Amino acid sequence: MRSIGEMARASGLGVSALRFYDRAGVLVPDQVDPVTGYRWYAPEQLGEARVLSRLRRAGMPLADVRLVLAGWTAVDTDLVRGLLRAHLRRLEEGLSAARAEFSALVDLLDDREYPLMTTPRTAARLSVSGPGLAAALDAVRFAAGTDPELPVLAGVHLDAEGDTLHAVATDRYRMAVARTAAGGHGGGGRVQATVPLPLADAMRALLDGADEVRLVVDDGRVTLEAGDRQTGGRCLEQDFPDYRRLVRLPAGRRAEVDVAAFTEAVRTGPVRLHEDGGTGYELTVLEVTEDGRAVPVPEGADGQDLVAVNRAFLLDALAAAGGDRLVLEFGAPTAPLVLRRPDDEHTFSLLMPVRLTD
Repeated sequence: MRSIGEMARASGLGVSALRFYDRAGVLVPDQVDPVTGYRWYAPEQLGEARVLSRLRRAGMPLADVRLVLAGWTAVDTDLVRGLLRAHLRRLEEGLSAARAEFSALVDLLDDREYPLMTTPRTAARLSVSGPGLAAALDAVRFAAGTDPELPVLAGVHLDAEGDTLHAVATDRYRMAVARTAAGGHGGGGRVQATVPLPLADAMRALLDGADEVRLVVDDGRVTLEAGDRQTGGRCLEQDFPDYRRLVRLPAGRRAEVDVAAFTEAVRTGPVRLHEDGGTGYELTVLEVTEDGRAVPVPEGADGQDLVAVNRAFLLDALAAAGGDRLVLEFGAPTAPLVLRRPDDEHTFSLLMPVRLTD
């Protein structure tokens, strides 16, 4: 007999995935200790788990996975081969359709110049509070992207206009925005620069102990000066997405939470495993109760107003928010979940929701 941890290591399925497939009735442990709840798997179940792991990586729907495993156990090769061929055909048809749509979009892009945002090359020399800029970088750093196909998202975007400096980061699935005061720019127009993550981290390290710093943007370079110390480098050349359009959201239901208590509720509370293209991750499903509290709900809970988000992303956003209290704004289940500071509505993060499926 194998424990759930041993089965996870031998099969390539995570512990959370095995628990999910147990609850879904797809791969049920041979024995469950009635006292401890520990799951134990029979030796012959390892083969099924490895098949399940391959089907999961291939993105097969759960309903078909059940049939494949049933046919695999019964040695019904005709059923299994038919299901595999049908899924492969669906994947090929989906890829063909996606290629056609992408080709049409590329043709449209070739016909018109439409950058996401043209970054002005205006020079600026800003005076910024060291603690203010440090807090802004801390509030957004977690949301920066790491996808090599989208290098412009692997940085922190700095946007100065008037007496305000915004810091922004996004990886498409989450976005964080923070604001701090900036002097010395005056009416010189809007100046923007996207700082690569290594440079953003070097800037953040330089801010420790600095009361007032100088931020210089000129000819594609950013330099941060703190007393007799400085760091700088080239900006990312690609244009950053127009984040101002992305944060125009209708008002939703609001729930104020104690950050420490809510973080613990999310960390230890119920989760659901979400399958996405052969990979899986844990979801936290939230609802706002009648008395205005935001709470994670267990699997099986239903309702039109449930909002599901990536659990790890939610924990990252809570850790980066700072302060003891946060306001959560819930729109429609398809609208981003917004986390705001009660005392600063201009520092916030957005988490894209995940559609719940049966």
